Amino acid sequence: MTPPVTLVALLHGPDQRGLVARVAGWIFSRQGNILHADQHRDKEAGVFFQRVEWEPALSRAAKGASRAAVVESEASAFTAFACGELQMQVRMADSAHRKRVAIFVSKADHCFHDLVLRWRAGDFTAEIVAVISNHANLADVTQGYNLPFYHIPVTAATKVDAEKRQLAILRESGAELVVLARYMQVLSADFLDAFAQPVINIHHSFLPAFAGGKPYHQAHARGVKLIGATAHYVTRVLDEGPIIHQGVAQVTHRHGVDDLIRYGRDLEKQVLAQAVRWHLENRVLVYGNKTVVFD
Repeated sequence: MTPPVTLVALLHGPDQRGLVARVAGWIFSRQGNILHADQHRDKEAGVFFQRVEWEPALSRAAKGASRAAVVESEASAFTAFACGELQMQVRMADSAHRKRVAIFVSKADHCFHDLVLRWRAGDFTAEIVAVISNHANLADVTQGYNLPFYHIPVTAATKVDAEKRQLAILRESGAELVVLARYMQVLSADFLDAFAQPVINIHHSFLPAFAGGKPYHQAHARGVKLIGATAHYVTRVLDEGPIIHQGVAQVTHRHGVDDLIRYGRDLEKQVLAQAVRWHLENRVLVYGNKTVVFD
């Protein structure tokens, strides 16, 4: 059975009186049915944020229209309303759209297995279209999942050519999101510009503390009582992209580096999976170097 057409709008802009009522009124005037709505106001910046999901009446009335035509028509109409009358920035999405996802990996496999198993269980509204690695270690298990695996070694001398090959795979597969599942390479600014789609990374540390390599060794040397993991969007500045989700675990002086690494792996899996899910459900709105994550 074809799922009903439901749209998601993510809006932000200068705060003003009556925004919630005007958005709801526009949907009501077109006989749409709001399924979920959430909003937030940044008092310091004077910025209003909203996520609204609704079923347009057009999906019931236009019997002969294709799903794509229904989505395009209603999304265009709402965008014109939000940008014109409300002076808001808006991003539209079809809530049933299954984004095409590429996973980048190196040798560590815990985040990779966790993502794929959640995907196979139906936790993610997505299609995994490629697994790309700078090592061959996960080739067999990836093929065991019936997923395409691409081994592209990366060295300082071959990085430019390697990234060109990666981009070619992303273009050919139609990837709309890259997830770095402990991919131990830094993506260049040229790569990010050329891909021009979101990239989510899991950093095995509670950023901004202990950025860079071996964060658990750094944490142990400092005698921390909490360790963490951070999922964030990748930007040109290493480990400083907008944060989507973070998690922490309590530790004591009795825990060694190996203990911290083991606890950290569990955190990394949970935090990355939640960040990816929120992104796929169109719940993350980026502004500046921050995010609003809607319930």
